Order: sequence, then structure tokens, then C-alpha cells
Amino acid sequence: KKGDSVKKRQRQSEKARVYNRGRKSACKTRIKKVMASVEAMSEDLPKAESDLKPVDELIALAYKELDRAVAKGVMHKNTAARRKARVARARRDLAVTAGLYTP
Repeated sequence: KKGDSVKKRQRQSEKARVYNRGRKSACKTRIKKVMASVEAMSEDLPKAESDLKPVDELIALAYKELDRAVAKGVMHKNTAARRKARVARARRDLAVTAGLYTP
């Protein structure tokens, strides 16, 4: 027979697992939306910096979600930083390809 404290710990762990999974999934979804938007724009390159505004708005949402996951302890800060950098690099590469930015 399992002890009461073991059962309680299992209940808590399951609750936390479901919560964390939702947070991580939200982060992944936001990042995918940014990447899909960048991919779509690379087909028809933006003419001006203002054309990148929709991507920038999606990036802001992704950053917010990642920062919240770190604050809640769902994700390590270096993991979030790496994912943010990946998103930023995709946007920068799009701007470079369009000739709007020179590194």
C-alpha cells in the first residue's frame, strides 16, 4: 500500500504536468505562427520595414509567452533565450533577404 504522502505527491505532479504542458504548447504554437508568417513573407518579400509589422506583432506575443513560461518555472531561462534568438534570427534573415537590413 502506498503512503498518503506518495499519493498526494502523485496528484500534485499530475496537476503540474498538465499545467506545464499547456504552457509549453502555447509557446510552441506562438513560435510556429511567427515562423509560418516569416516563411509566407519570404515568398513575396516585403518592400518596406512597415511590411514586417505583422511579424513583429507575432514576435512580441511569442516573447511574452516565453517570458511568462520562465516566470512560472515551466521553462529554463536559457531555453527561452535560445528560442527567442531563433525567432529573432528568422526575422532578421527575412529583412536581410529583402534588402531592408544590412548586418
